[in-house]
Amino acid sequence: MPKGEIAVTPNDGLSTRQRRNRPLIMVHTGDGKGKSTAAFGMALRAWNQGWSVGVFQFVKSAKWRIGEQTALETLAELHAKDGVGGPIEWHKMGSGWSWSRRQGSAEDHAAEAAEGWQEIKRRLAADTHRLYVLDEFTYPINWGWVDIDDVVQTLRDRPGNQHVVITGRRADPKLLEVANLVTEMTKVKHPMDEGQKGQRGIEW
Repeated sequence: MPKGEIAVTPNDGLSTRQRRNRPLIMVHTGDGKGKSTAAFGMALRAWNQGWSVGVFQFVKSAKWRIGEQTALETLAELHAKDGVGGPIEWHKMGSGWSWSRRQGSAEDHAAEAAEGWQEIKRRLAADTHRLYVLDEFTYPINWGWVDIDDVVQTLRDRPGNQHVVITGRRADPKLLEVANLVTEMTKVKHPMDEGQKGQRGIEW
């Protein structure tokens, strides 16, 4: 799509402006690095446009504070103080890492994920945010903690002009089907393959 030109113009009865402003469901999946990073980049753009942003981070421990959280919460404070940008909320909806769920039982994690999804459903119904970042949301879906059919129906029927971006590996095919934009991050090389652990400023 050179110069932002679209490949086809659908016969859907919508004007160019109406089609351009349709709310999107976006999925960042795949085994490569950068899924969450790209979603948080969208949150920065949304903040700059004055949009209300809700970040809902699943799975990661409540004790773990990533750099993007500090940056976005600082921008939220700037908005509250000076009216610059838009409001941002950041919520951790689960505990324990996806690959090492050591804190709490499986039942605890499942209950927290289900409760988090119910809160997101309430906010979608109330048209609370313009952009939702559901970080690592594919995992509680894959583990059966959140019902995929409920997710699909809720996203499809959401009111207003609410954009939703979901990150995580192995996105459910039903989620990919309902999405408007799907990006698969493919790993070609990674420092961990050579025994190098994550480092400050790169991973967090």
